[in-house]
Parts: sequence; C-alpha cells; structure tokens
Amino acid sequence: MTVELHGELARPGWTMRVERLEISEGVTAVIGANGAGKTSLGRTVAGLDRLLRGRLSIAGVAADEPEAGVFVPAESRPVGMVFQDYRLFGHLKAIDNVAFGLRRSGVDRRNARSRASALLERVGLDQRAWQQRPAALSGGQRQRVALARALAPEPDVLIVDEPLAAVDSSGRGRLRALLGESPAQHVVLITHDPVDVAVLARAVVVLDAGAVVSRGSPAEATAAPGCEWAASFLGANVIAGHAQGTAVTTGTGLVLTVAEESSGDVHVTFPAHAVALHGSRPAGSARNAWRAVVQRVDADGERARVHLVGPADVRAEVTRRSAEELSLRPGAEIWASLKATELTVVS
Repeated sequence: MTVELHGELARPGWTMRVERLEISEGVTAVIGANGAGKTSLGRTVAGLDRLLRGRLSIAGVAADEPEAGVFVPAESRPVGMVFQDYRLFGHLKAIDNVAFGLRRSGVDRRNARSRASALLERVGLDQRAWQQRPAALSGGQRQRVALARALAPEPDVLIVDEPLAAVDSSGRGRLRALLGESPAQHVVLITHDPVDVAVLARAVVVLDAGAVVSRGSPAEATAAPGCEWAASFLGANVIAGHAQGTAVTTGTGLVLTVAEESSGDVHVTFPAHAVALHGSRPAGSARNAWRAVVQRVDADGERARVHLVGPADVRAEVTRRSAEELSLRPGAEIWASLKATELTVVS
C-alpha cells in the first residue's frame, strides 16, 4: 500500500507543485525550512486542503482528483492527523477526546473509554489528567492527548506535525517509541528535529519553496539534500548512548564528555562543522577524540563533507583546503575530536 500524489495545491499567495511523490510503508520524515510546504502537504493528504489539479491516491484509490470530480472528505479517509496546535475538543475531557473517533466508528462507550485509557497510559499521561478538559492541561499534556486521539482509530496513514515540540525531554523517548510502533502502515512525520529523523525515519522527503527537492533513504537524502537548509539539517550527527553525569557511553564503548549532567538512555547531537579533524592525536584539552577512517568525501564549492566510520560514525564539514592538506580520501586514517560544549544531550 502506498500514498501517491502529483499535481498542484495552493494557499493564498503560494503554490506548491509536486511532480510525483510516493510515500511507502514505514515512517517518512518530511523536512524543510519554515514555509517550505510541509504542513500543506500533510493537510492535503488528510483531506483538509484540496488539490487544484492532479491526483492523490491512497492504496490505489483516488482520494482527490479534481479533473474527475473526486474528493473524499477528511472524515471518510483512513488518515489520522496530529496538529501543531493540537485541535482538541475543548468541551470534552481528555479521555473523551481520545475515545471520540472510536465512538464515531460505532464502538460502544465502555469499550471506547477502555481503549482510550490504554492509549493514555502508553503516552504517559497520568490518570488525574484523563478527567481534565484541554484548557486545564499543559502544552505537553495536550500534545500527548492529541497523539493518543489520532492513534485510537488505528488509521492506515498517520500524519504527525511536530509531534514532540511541546513534550518535555523525559517524555520524548516514550513517544518516539510509540510512533515507531504505530499500527499505521504509513507515518508521515513533519519535523524540525534531527533526532526524530535519525531514530524513526525509513525515508526522507525534502521540501524547499513549495517543491520536492530530494527524496529517498536518510543516507540518500544526506548525500543529495537538494537545498542548503537540508544540507545543514541532515549534516547533524546523532549518536545514541547511556548517560551518567557528564559522561555518555555509546554502544561501541566510546565515552563522550558533555557539558551538562544527565542520566539514562539519551541521544547526543552536534553539527558536522563541530567535528575537528587531525592528522595525529590532538594535543591539549580535547577530551573527546578518537581514531576514524574516511569512508567518503563530498566536495561542494569551498566546503567538503567527510563521512567517517569508527567507534562513532559521524559526518564532519571542513574547508576544501583542509581536506587537501589532510589528504582526506576513502580509506585514510584520521583523528576526530569534539569539544564538550558543542554537544547537546536529548532524551
């Protein structure tokens, strides 16, 4: 089953053209700068915006095809959506918000509430909050309710727009796991968080100024990002590890020193330009240093992106001149180092 889209959609003063976009099963991350068209793409698949021309199909069945007079309304599509601003029903308690879609599909009140309770537990909302209306909940709590509500009817396609933006760091790992285990065959993840892409995405779609400029696996999108914004975003490094104090130990045994204390399973992120490369072990106070092997070098103008493998597989960005001076080429051994202050720890 796939979601296929080609055609044009428009908002006031803005037109988006999609030549052909196919969203396969699994998690597809949709990324791009603000205003690139990410939310508009999600709204069109959900049936909240219409195509001007073209065709949108879900599992081979047309959901929006203006030339043929076909438009399946949002409530009749097998699609769930989590909005940035939650869109919860203000007059309903949290548990009844989650049960709403189940009740609408014919599930009796008792079973709908039972299934809603189970989902609210999975998203980490305490039972006292279940009985509160949205106005009494924090932004993070409302985000959890919105995600549970979208998951409850078990849609074939789940669209989540910045799903973890309002959630505290302690809850992000739980919600990422829930998205990764979603019964939805397709999860369209609209995000500005490189950890979401690294941990969840099977495919990446890059939007820029209302056009699809890159698509493919995370590795393919990183190699050919399609625009400067995406090159910077996809150049971010994400490493999983276990934190204890200011030390994070990765799965390979590499210990990274970070600036702030934390504990438990975490991800360490840092930009490619934060990775310094050396011909020999760096002297001085660099505590995060390891030997690596150059896998690939991508030169672009005066910059070069260097892909390294070793105890930490990372991307570095250096000047073209530095790459030449260090004789960087596939198979070359190099030393990489990082300052603790360049590392960000997220759950």
